[in-house]
Amino acid sequence: MKLFNFVGMAMLCLSFTSIRAQDLKDLRAKPDTIISVQKEQPLNIKTIRPVVPKLNLEVDYWKHWTKFGINLNQASFNDNWKGGGVGSIAVGLNANHKSDYTRDNFNFVTEVDLRYGKIKNTNNIAKKNNDRIFWDNKLSYKLSANWALFTSVTFESQFDAGYKYKTVNGKDTIDYIENAFMAPAYLTESFGLEYKPSNEFSLRFGTGTARQTFILDERVKPRSGEGFFQKYGYYRDPNNPTVGTGERFGVKEDRSFANALAFQLTGNLDKNFTDKLNVKARYNLFADYEKISDPTHRLDVTVTAKVTRVINVNLNGIMIYDPDVISRVQLSQSLAMGIVYSLPK
Repeated sequence: MKLFNFVGMAMLCLSFTSIRAQDLKDLRAKPDTIISVQKEQPLNIKTIRPVVPKLNLEVDYWKHWTKFGINLNQASFNDNWKGGGVGSIAVGLNANHKSDYTRDNFNFVTEVDLRYGKIKNTNNIAKKNNDRIFWDNKLSYKLSANWALFTSVTFESQFDAGYKYKTVNGKDTIDYIENAFMAPAYLTESFGLEYKPSNEFSLRFGTGTARQTFILDERVKPRSGEGFFQKYGYYRDPNNPTVGTGERFGVKEDRSFANALAFQLTGNLDKNFTDKLNVKARYNLFADYEKISDPTHRLDVTVTAKVTRVINVNLNGIMIYDPDVISRVQLSQSLAMGIVYSLPK
């Protein structure tokens, strides 16, 4: 009886397990069966326009540099001083501005150099010791890395009258006038090739160059013997009324203008050897095609040593050979300490 009951219970459990497994098998979802179906909802997307500020960005192709300064020098001695010497005071003013425009292969450079100085020794007339107006403009088109076609216009003159002095009865007096503002003045147009291997050095070959010389001050204008008499009421040489002043600065007698065609060579150097030492030089050769064997030379050199941010020591040297003025070399040198202000700093 007990055995029968045990067998019955076992068969019942097996039957229940089989039914349970069959139910679970029926409920199992197939892999491709869609269990849930949802309706697509339309997307509600709003267009947003962000506010972008206007920057107004522009490319500046210009660069500018400006320097101006003053140099002072003074010495004085009282009546008891036995060491020798002459009291003096000297003042020098200078200003330089350079602008550079570079865009693609085009380059335009304009540079102005202005200098004026005077010195006054005790019991003497005040005399200028520096005087120059220089304005150079150059437009070039780059042909290669180092070569370009260029055209330039340059103006040169001075601010004040320059005199020749003599001593009369122990006093310093004016003998005659040598030059003045716009007497002479030079306007030079040039066209040719420029060699510029770096921003520190350039060399211009002006194969087509024209220069106009102006003498617009009546006191400096060259005059013939008759022209001198009409101006001053007497002959320059009473024994020979035909004697005049001769040519001045390449301008013939009784004229105030001269034009010359020439070959011009111009070299420019502006190099910082250290952060406190700068050398700036300009050499110009002007060979008139009518007098090409005797060209004009001019070399300007300025060495600037920076002592502080605003105090500099300047050594200036000028060498000129101009057969239209004098057939000998002219030399000028000056050394000065002064205050120089630069923009940008």
